[in-house]
Amino acid sequence: MITSGEILETLHMIDQEKLDVRTITMGISLFGCVCDDEKRLASRVYSRIATQAEHLVRVGEEIERDFGVPIVNKRISVTPISLISGAIRDPLPLAEALDKAARQTGVNFIGGYSALVQKGMTRADQALIASLPQALSETEFLCGSVNVATTRAGIDMDAVKLLGQAIVDLAQRTKAQDGLGCAKLVVFANAVEDNPFMAGAFHGPGEGDCAVNVGVSGPGTVKQALEKVKGAPFDVVAETVKRTAFRITRVGQLVAREAARRLGVDFGIVDLSLAPTPAMGDSVAHILEEMGLERCGTHGSTAALALLNDAVKKGGVMASSHVGGLSGAFIPLSEDIGMIEAAQVGALTLDKLEAMTCVCSVGLDMIAVPGDTPASTISAIIADEAAIGVVNNKTTAVRIIPAPGKKVGDSVEFGGLLGRAPIIPVHPFSSEAFVARGGRIPAPLHSLRN
Repeated sequence: MITSGEILETLHMIDQEKLDVRTITMGISLFGCVCDDEKRLASRVYSRIATQAEHLVRVGEEIERDFGVPIVNKRISVTPISLISGAIRDPLPLAEALDKAARQTGVNFIGGYSALVQKGMTRADQALIASLPQALSETEFLCGSVNVATTRAGIDMDAVKLLGQAIVDLAQRTKAQDGLGCAKLVVFANAVEDNPFMAGAFHGPGEGDCAVNVGVSGPGTVKQALEKVKGAPFDVVAETVKRTAFRITRVGQLVAREAARRLGVDFGIVDLSLAPTPAMGDSVAHILEEMGLERCGTHGSTAALALLNDAVKKGGVMASSHVGGLSGAFIPLSEDIGMIEAAQVGALTLDKLEAMTCVCSVGLDMIAVPGDTPASTISAIIADEAAIGVVNNKTTAVRIIPAPGKKVGDSVEFGGLLGRAPIIPVHPFSSEAFVARGGRIPAPLHSLRN
């Protein structure tokens, strides 16, 4: 039962602390659309999405008005496209159908132009990866992802090599927008099936026909809570974050259940990730600095982030029995004003960000690097991040943007939630021979748990 005190607290969080529901994402299964005719498959996919998600945006807007809770995005995720495109030669018509359906339904993004290749690639997987630069540069709403590794399977280095080149090609195709197309592609290890956040959302093969997943946010709420316990021991810090995460998750739970009821579909999960924005007062980096760090990225940052991530999860699971997705703390460089500031003064480097991904929810997110970065270096960065996920049995990801024509010291402006990204350096030494080996990096010993 929600008390009047909780309602007043929630109103304060929304009004003063930048609390919002970052996204309502409808996951839609496309397995029922499968056929061996390219045009008919594309038509079925469009019809399935346009019909199922017809009222998604309207319902989201109604809930905003009725409950006074800002819902920033309404999105769709679908079955990974390579799983339904095996009988056709070219997946690009499906990319066009997905983009058309997103436009018809009025959502912000649609995710699921994806492949799961952790143990090898089918012909359909290879075709989808090869099509990524064209598909994501020629569509407006479409997002894609590829899962290249799991703890049980190891790392598919053949796929990692292909994706390094695909990212470079995609950056060149969107050169006029500083490589913005790369912001719509995520490379995962241990990808989850119910993630509501873009660009990595897809509706996993283990999911039902349709579900609503909600992603909440609230870095500003957490920071303001910590301001009240300045100088207190870390036990108190952790307890404060837990209590705040509980309150944030209750809001998400309310919105998710109401959205599912009004849309007549299953309630999936609440993802309680702290997802920052470029707006002042909405930064994960500033939360870490509130714990006593002069700048995010300095010594102690990984420990502070580990505490934050763990406390968020502990508080969230007490508020909802259906916590899922990624859930924890995001550290996207371009989307967090504190991260941007830390990178600009040299406190936050690519190596330090990689270390911090060992204890956060995702990985190297929205990282802009020089435009002349070789594809093999991009692939090696992906492999490093995948190794962290595989060995630690956690989700990690890479969303990296080699900004054409830009060098260290420059920055790129993406606008909106994507923000501004300072160009940070990569190591100048080659990984070409390493990436060229191909094959599969075997799973770690602790994968044998049966």
